[in-house]
Amino acid sequence: MSTTQSKLDELTQEIIDKNICAELKAQATQLVMGDGNPDADIVFIGEAPGKNEDIQGKPFVGAAGKFLNEMLGAAAMDRSDVYITNIVKYRPPNNRDPLPQEKAEFWPYLLRQLQIINPKIVITLGRHSMEYFLPDMKIGDIHGRPQHIAVRYDNSDHEMMIMPLFHPAAALYKRSLRQTLIDDFLKVPEVIKRLND
Repeated sequence: MSTTQSKLDELTQEIIDKNICAELKAQATQLVMGDGNPDADIVFIGEAPGKNEDIQGKPFVGAAGKFLNEMLGAAAMDRSDVYITNIVKYRPPNNRDPLPQEKAEFWPYLLRQLQIINPKIVITLGRHSMEYFLPDMKIGDIHGRPQHIAVRYDNSDHEMMIMPLFHPAAALYKRSLRQTLIDDFLKVPEVIKRLND
């Protein structure tokens, strides 16, 4: 096991021990921490686990996950190359949107998760994860455009590259977004290449 994975496991245990989002935890099957390569250059962040994710303990395993896998394939990537997580790590009842206080409670743990993995780019999927990194921005205006930001935690500023994308579930409901999301997704390898140069 990599040292990165063991640090993530410790963080997972801390979330459980501290009873983060106790009301959500009480009605969920399990904590859904993340899945993929703990040493990945790319981290995808969705909003919260759904029914399938709650049962399997992995993010993005339902219909939206299948579409995410397709797009990874189209961009010559695989789930094992990237790390996938959510801002909220317990399933909200009936798949409702996560509440602001639920996101706020999990936010410091998400930042620590990113600090451990230390990716080159963070790709937010949907507005729930985007608005924490890019408040006052509208996803319709900035999707597919990488943004350099500084996020403050542990009393210091941390530089990050954020690329907001529409949520794969939105593209399943709204056909017009599907091609937009695929087009945005296909830019990811080029962005990574530029970061590596």
